[in-house]
Amino acid sequence: MKALLYISLAFSVIFLSGCDKWENPYDSQDYNPPSIPTNVVVLNGDNRVDISWNRNNERDLEGYNVYYSTSYNGKYTLIGNTQNNYFVDNEAVNGNKYYYAVTSYDVNGNESELSKDNVYAVPRPEGFNQTVFDYKQFPSKAGYAFSKYQAVAYDSQDADFYFENSNGTFYLNVWKDSDIRDMGMTQDIYDIQYAPSTGWSSTKDVIVKEGHTYVIWTWNNHFAKIRVNYITNERIVFDWAYQLVEGEKMLKNVKSNTVRLAIDKQKD
Repeated sequence: MKALLYISLAFSVIFLSGCDKWENPYDSQDYNPPSIPTNVVVLNGDNRVDISWNRNNERDLEGYNVYYSTSYNGKYTLIGNTQNNYFVDNEAVNGNKYYYAVTSYDVNGNESELSKDNVYAVPRPEGFNQTVFDYKQFPSKAGYAFSKYQAVAYDSQDADFYFENSNGTFYLNVWKDSDIRDMGMTQDIYDIQYAPSTGWSSTKDVIVKEGHTYVIWTWNNHFAKIRVNYITNERIVFDWAYQLVEGEKMLKNVKSNTVRLAIDKQKD
């Protein structure tokens, strides 16, 4: 009877130990990292970059590390971590180019390789609800200088465009050393992602309409965009974004393409 009791107790201990091991999803001997994060996307902002990616599905996932580099296949430096599938780089500086990558890590400290998406951002200044006036009525406040972030005289050498009311037809004008293109109706200033390569107005002006976004190629080879919020006979009110880097067409980045280069990304 006593022997049978010992056997029963031993079996119970073995059975319960086996159950605990089977039910524990966080095996301390686990050396397998979570899968590499995918679909990394960035949103260009004003001295900030918003980064997002697809959420991982591992049960033992603990969080994500976010890295940046100055080139796609360069050394990547850790800038932060999060348990969410998004991160805001508030240390980004306007006019600098940043490549981003994300890793995932689990409760045992196993970290994946860097994400393979070829994605970068070039933060740039932006502004909202700026006003310029009809140059025939208010010539000193009819132009806008992106480099100064302010309204200027329509004929100032700093003016990148100016507003005109021509007998009830409204125009945006640029000077002969600049270009402008109507990109059509948009929901907000962020809808237009890159400056176009073609389609510029041959007359150096466009009819301006509420809700449309216009891209301007400035005389000194910078790209900017404005979205017109509303128009009166005397003025227009608009939002704007201006790329500080000469020749850089990125006005807002888009969903990245996954590109694998011969040289892999490396963490610093």
